[in-house]
Amino acid sequence: MKKAVYPGSFDPVTYGHLDIIRRAAEMFDEVTIAVLDNRAKTPLFSVDERVKMLRKVTGDIPNVKVDWFFGLLIDYARSIGVHTAIRGLRAVTDFEYELQIAQTNRLLSHGELDTIFLTTSLEYAYLNSSAVREIASFNGDISQCVPPFVEEKVREKYRQIQAQ
Repeated sequence: MKKAVYPGSFDPVTYGHLDIIRRAAEMFDEVTIAVLDNRAKTPLFSVDERVKMLRKVTGDIPNVKVDWFFGLLIDYARSIGVHTAIRGLRAVTDFEYELQIAQTNRLLSHGELDTIFLTTSLEYAYLNSSAVREIASFNGDISQCVPPFVEEKVREKYRQIQAQ
């Protein structure tokens, strides 16, 4: 069985992420979306909220499961028996950063973890979660960036923040 892990923050999940997830699911028997609990960042959504959103928007893809992890990707991948990581590339600027991470993961895992890069479809090349959060924080239209369920969760979160 060919398995892969797609790690990320997914804060929030965008159509660009879903594009990569769907394409990876066609290439592998099982894809685990692994939400990183990065304690160095202050995310908009908790890990639990991000996991729930991802489960909702990928529920129609039978060979995709959603999990979370803290720490090194190589340790998490080893714990679930995965030897391939999936990463999405939007532009050349993403490549340099992602290449360094991929090479480091391969080195630290003693060659056990390889990375496959998928280029994001052109229609989503402009998308990133940071931009979605910024647009939404100013009550801008994010309907072209995220699924309706996620859009409502983002709007709800900013209503809560503004009410404080």
